[in-house]
Amino acid sequence: MTTDAAAALVAEPPPAMEVPRRRPGSGGQLWRYILLRFLLIVPTVLILVTLVFFLIRMTGDPITAALGGRLPADQLAERIHEAGYDRPIFVQYLEYLGQIARFDFGTTITDKQPVVQVIATYGLATFELVVYSLVVAFIVGIPLGMVAAALRDRWPDAILRVSAILFYATPVFFAGLVAKLVFSVWLGWLPVSGRASARTEIALNRGGGGTGIYLIDAIASGNPNYVWDVLSHAVLPALTLGLLTAGIFLRLVRTNVIGTYNMPYIDAARSRGVRERRLVRTHAYKPALIPIITVIGLQIALMLGGAVLTETTFEWKGLGFQLAAYLSARDFVAVQGIVAMIAIIVALTNFAVDVIAAFIDPRVRY
Repeated sequence: MTTDAAAALVAEPPPAMEVPRRRPGSGGQLWRYILLRFLLIVPTVLILVTLVFFLIRMTGDPITAALGGRLPADQLAERIHEAGYDRPIFVQYLEYLGQIARFDFGTTITDKQPVVQVIATYGLATFELVVYSLVVAFIVGIPLGMVAAALRDRWPDAILRVSAILFYATPVFFAGLVAKLVFSVWLGWLPVSGRASARTEIALNRGGGGTGIYLIDAIASGNPNYVWDVLSHAVLPALTLGLLTAGIFLRLVRTNVIGTYNMPYIDAARSRGVRERRLVRTHAYKPALIPIITVIGLQIALMLGGAVLTETTFEWKGLGFQLAAYLSARDFVAVQGIVAMIAIIVALTNFAVDVIAAFIDPRVRY
């Protein structure tokens, strides 16, 4: 090596190490996605609350709707003035938005209870029913969807696809009436209605120290008879409402499992001699669950809507049962408040589902 070459090597600095760049879409972008989804809750709830408010006001003021014909004209006018329903509609709307911001959903006209108290009293019963129904939907819909995918284009697949359509298309109240007729009246296997027998309800509500969720309270009591009584009353309502969503899960799982069969890693596993059942169970199952997670929020809204008919059919005294009673009494203040609360619950559920889906599948946010 010459002297000039050695000098050049000494003078030339070593190449700088390249600092690895953060992968785009990670970290900060995830939190921006979460913040954006959270901010979308406000316009979603605002639109729903606005629609409900103006649709109800199209029938007139709530006082006249509930008490018209049952009070003298002067007392009716006095009640309308006290409630502020004689003011301009836009002023009432702004005042109602302020009440919603303070989580004040008004006071019912028929029984003069705060709507928040009504929701707290009966909301847990609806929550319990929705949980039971989701369990039924998962237990029925996901395994049958995998079976339909594994046996695609064969007669079991055709039967399951038709069954999924029937699950989804059958009206909830009609399915409930048929279930009561078959399993309660004809066979006598299950109770006709209610959340529990009168004896169990008295025992679980004694002292007012329960959670309001009968299954938890029955387990805490240590009496297996109470547990069985609560579960036996929950079977028919949970099946009626759960099969509605099970049909959707079945078709989603089937479609996505079949879709994964075209992926290269499935072909590689098949070339190694992996059996078809194991391909479905091990390799194609998890990717098929991602769409299930993303639609859970929509199914919660569907179940809350179906809970009104299910609870009325089975006299399950939850929020849907009370909502139907207030509709019959034309107590539109209670109806407005309960629907607004349901809108908030659905919006928050969709936000939680979107966040979970973003953590599980990065493609959701990229």
